[in-house]
Amino acid sequence: MANDTSPVTHKQVWMLAGPMIISNISVPLVGAVDTAVVGHLPEIHHIGAVAIGALVFSFLYWGFGFLKMGITGFVARAFGRNDELAIFETVLRFLLLGVALGGLVILLRNPLIDFVLFCIDSSDKVETLAGDYCLIRIWSAPAAFCIYVFTGIFVGLHNTKLALVLQLVLNLTNIVLDLLFVPVLQLGVPGVAWATLIAEYTAAMTGFLLLRKTLLKAVSNTGWKQVFETHALRDMMQTNGNLFVRTMCVVFSFAFFTAQSARHGELVLAVNTVLLHLQTIMAYGLDGFAHAVEALGGSAYGAGNVARFRRVVWVTTLWSGLTAIFVSVVYFFAGNTIIGWFTDTEIVVQTAGEYLIWMILSPIVSFSSFQLDGLFVGISRAREMRNATLVSMIGYIGTAYWFQVLWGNHGLFLALVSLMIFRTMTLSMYYPSILRAMNRK
Repeated sequence: MANDTSPVTHKQVWMLAGPMIISNISVPLVGAVDTAVVGHLPEIHHIGAVAIGALVFSFLYWGFGFLKMGITGFVARAFGRNDELAIFETVLRFLLLGVALGGLVILLRNPLIDFVLFCIDSSDKVETLAGDYCLIRIWSAPAAFCIYVFTGIFVGLHNTKLALVLQLVLNLTNIVLDLLFVPVLQLGVPGVAWATLIAEYTAAMTGFLLLRKTLLKAVSNTGWKQVFETHALRDMMQTNGNLFVRTMCVVFSFAFFTAQSARHGELVLAVNTVLLHLQTIMAYGLDGFAHAVEALGGSAYGAGNVARFRRVVWVTTLWSGLTAIFVSVVYFFAGNTIIGWFTDTEIVVQTAGEYLIWMILSPIVSFSSFQLDGLFVGISRAREMRNATLVSMIGYIGTAYWFQVLWGNHGLFLALVSLMIFRTMTLSMYYPSILRAMNRK
């Protein structure tokens, strides 16, 4: 498919987006199961502990999401140029970087966990259980980072079916172990952490098996001198550095939301945690189309095919928008039922229903920001992503403080919706310059 000059079809988009939608939706479903298995325990603080523990890894793991986004752009553009050697070199560079960073996180585990927990204002019970969760799960860092790299490689090579296999191994293993460790073995919150740890190493080993032929070719056809070539390393580190800042801004924005929720008390924290699962399920599902624009847009950009590039943007965004409307309709009619899946605590279910309107509105105002993110990942425009996300985060925090004064928790959700609008506005400002640059080539 590299250097393909034919028009992008709706079928092509769905062949790439479909597996990633299934794959991505399975990710928040794991978080939902995490919440559900502890949500049926007697005391409400178990839900908050899992939420805070997951939040810590939003900082420690998602911050390294540049490993997936960075390699996707490099591989997709090389794929569009039919440059197999560049793909091999990129694969080795990112895998070595992922393993090294995973080891570093383990070495620094205590100060990292203590710092993030210190930044979150919650009850002693919640923080103690969250700390237990973190000290177990932190050992999965090398495996988690390798999974990021493998997923990015598969998307960049337009092979999202293998990305689906990898994610399903990870998430199904996690869910099965959740159900074994918590309801059956009564391990509580630490059981959730052990389930995730084992699942991530299982998935990492699966990734090595799925990519073994490419890895063998990369090792046999690439010398260490090429892997550590100065210009390529500088380009990789610059891109990854900008993506790291961008990702940390997004992670901080949601961490800020959780931290502000905790300031309203354990009930609001539990309610907002449940509702954020609806937000996350929506976001991961729509990200399937963002992955499609990463792969197809990145390869069209690498090949210098402007017409194909514009077509990719249009078709993927069209389907993303239609799917967003569908999700909103589902949340409108079945939102209260879905909330009930996460917890049977009546006060949490009842209170969450009062704020459900924001989850109904969110897909419609969010999908365009996801599409722009995917486009910029595919063409490795990391500096623009960094700048746009920084501006959006600052605007979001300002509006969150202001809106909470006026409307309390409703104001906090309004600010979250505003964040998505800010991201769309700031990223879309760069799109015309991308087209002009392609036309000049």
